[in-house]
Amino acid sequence: MKKAAVNICRIVLALTFIFSGFVKAVDPLGTQYKIQDYLVAIGLGRMMPDFTTLASSVLLAATEFFLGICLLFAIRRRIVSKLVLAIMVVMTPLTLWLALSNPISDCGCFGDALVLTNWQTLWKNVILLGAAIVVWKWPLEQARLISQSNQWIVMNYSLVFILLFISGKSLYTLPQFDFRPYHIGADIREGWTKMMEGEDSPYTDLFIEQVSDGEDLTEQILTDEGYTFLLVAPHLEQADDSRLDEINQMYEYSLDNGYPFYCLTASGEKAIESWRDLTGAEYAFCQTDDITLKTMIRSNPGLLLLKDGKVIRKWSHNNLPTEEELTTKLEDSELGQLPTETVTTKILWVLTWFVLPLVLLTIADRLWAWTKWVRREKDTVDSDSE
Repeated sequence: MKKAAVNICRIVLALTFIFSGFVKAVDPLGTQYKIQDYLVAIGLGRMMPDFTTLASSVLLAATEFFLGICLLFAIRRRIVSKLVLAIMVVMTPLTLWLALSNPISDCGCFGDALVLTNWQTLWKNVILLGAAIVVWKWPLEQARLISQSNQWIVMNYSLVFILLFISGKSLYTLPQFDFRPYHIGADIREGWTKMMEGEDSPYTDLFIEQVSDGEDLTEQILTDEGYTFLLVAPHLEQADDSRLDEINQMYEYSLDNGYPFYCLTASGEKAIESWRDLTGAEYAFCQTDDITLKTMIRSNPGLLLLKDGKVIRKWSHNNLPTEEELTTKLEDSELGQLPTETVTTKILWVLTWFVLPLVLLTIADRLWAWTKWVRREKDTVDSDSE
């Protein structure tokens, strides 16, 4: 019973840590924003530079994912169980404070993939704390899935995968899995209309106001039956200016083909003028809430393509369409259609490049261990017969 209880607790902890770490790693900028919310809540919002909070976001995700994998495979059982218990001892009182004082709406434990209330988070952590105590008390009762000699492969492969292929790729391009309301395929027009009709909607705070004359363009943009480009830059002062030629090329393409092009920002007129001077931008600028812009796309700047009020494409400033892709109108181009890559395809990619190799390694390891046992038993029988 003790062994069963320990391994049940270990599996619960492992799956929770793996899921929590993965969804944070998929969206490191989202995790960074949540860390900044915590810092503001405790009065340290201006003391931590963006680079530090982003590095903390990536390391937090990698640590959770790594510890979850170690628990799943029962790697370094004593030290991992102590580290997991230490994390839960810190996080449980923190979530108690969140539940009582409610300084932020949700803890961000599972990113945007699964939003829990602060009280739900507290009870979740109480359960995980209990499980962590059980695993810490009897760490050697955890059943190994892989021999000690091959544990380093699992550890290193997991770290490389989560740091480079998940967090690194998400930072350079965009999150592979988008759990936010402005994901590709989202019908913003329909959701925004429900807001206007008094129904609950994630687009409640969406407004697009032209800087030049203060005109509200929200309805005009969302009801346009054609294509519209939205260059999203929450704060122009911090926007990456390394792809100015590509951005201007996109604007010229929109002009040549009659597609509206707007830059949405939360920056003031001074920052807008500085951006114009720096880039030679001739496109129209519009004011939008900065939280909404950060929700739209995890890139500063990033580019959205709308059609009939739906999100057709999203690009980071690092992977804007090339000149070769802009030779035809969107109506006749692959760029003007929803991507063929689906969520199922992305899940299969993860299963193929991470889960499958570990499964094969585990099977090979267990077969090798079994053959060693068979040979050892055979040698024992042979020596007894002599």
